[in-house]
Amino acid sequence: MRVGIVGGGQLARMLALAGHALGLDFAFLDPAPDACAAALGRHLCGAYDDRRLLEALAASSEVVTYEFENVPADAVEFLAARVAVQPNARALARARDRLAEKRLFTELGIPVLPYAAVDTREDLAGAADAVGFPAILKTRTLGYDGKGQALVRDRAELEGAWERLGAVPAILERFVAFERELSVIAVRAQGGEIRFYPLAENTHRGGILRVSVSRPGDPQQAAAEGHARRLAQALDYVGVLALELFEAEGRLLANEMAPRVHNSGHWTIEGAATSQFENHLRAILGLPLGDTRALGHAAMVNFIGAMPERARVLAIPGAHLHDYRKRPRPGRKLGHATARATSPEALAPALERLCALAEETACAPGDGLRPVPRT
Repeated sequence: MRVGIVGGGQLARMLALAGHALGLDFAFLDPAPDACAAALGRHLCGAYDDRRLLEALAASSEVVTYEFENVPADAVEFLAARVAVQPNARALARARDRLAEKRLFTELGIPVLPYAAVDTREDLAGAADAVGFPAILKTRTLGYDGKGQALVRDRAELEGAWERLGAVPAILERFVAFERELSVIAVRAQGGEIRFYPLAENTHRGGILRVSVSRPGDPQQAAAEGHARRLAQALDYVGVLALELFEAEGRLLANEMAPRVHNSGHWTIEGAATSQFENHLRAILGLPLGDTRALGHAAMVNFIGAMPERARVLAIPGAHLHDYRKRPRPGRKLGHATARATSPEALAPALERLCALAEETACAPGDGLRPVPRT
């Protein structure tokens, strides 16, 4: 049984690593000759909208999934006419357009920050009036890892920010001084069953996720699950769905969703009974879902721009290294490490050491990347 994946990066790689244990084969469509997933299956090297390669991917796969949202819509339609594509095209269309995404949240009663559409220069003044300042200006599409967005402190900065983003359709969203960034990862089966992983508390810097810490028993778990459940049901979703949230004054506000396996769920590889990667494959293939309970307390630290020495990571008790085998480049996610322990107190020393390694290899000294699990 073969699974086709649009994209050949680290998420595709980790899906394949999980799937090989289930006896699955993989094919990847990716334009990069050195795509890091390529060694784990058939690599169709070419553009995401190459009809010949899309035809080959569909013909050789029982189901096709994707590892990122910015898949060309025409490519998804072409595939869906030939093979099952999960998550479905409707979920992808909503997630890849920030305005459509916010409107869906609003339709479902999921709280969001004030926002307004900016399609033309003339929309800037009205958006400023509706949203206020400070605010974040975000392109509607092609934004990830902090790309395609700008902090705008006052009206005088707004037009310049829009020009720097390419004067393309965007949304202006109120900036909030949140207490925590959280994410909930859900997995929904073809028959409608939904399971949830414990919340992750996340730390970003420069728009890139740096650290995720699992929070079993978090008081916001039920509220986050309620929001994700409404999304998954409304979209008739199949697979893993991640919902990113801000906690502000005790209230959860939806930031964005990802219709795929998610960076903040990497801790599940060692920290949950069934990883998000295995459960995504189970869901899209119509197999029974696996147990999502946490195995103790876990955390993940991303390595950005450079990898630490392998031995230094593996010398940390409870640590597991995941090297994506990608070429180093500033701002690029090259790998991550997880740590697992029986309690937040026992996890703290390992997390401190992993954060120190991440700072040492890729971050400016003094940035303070040292989140510690709370008791």
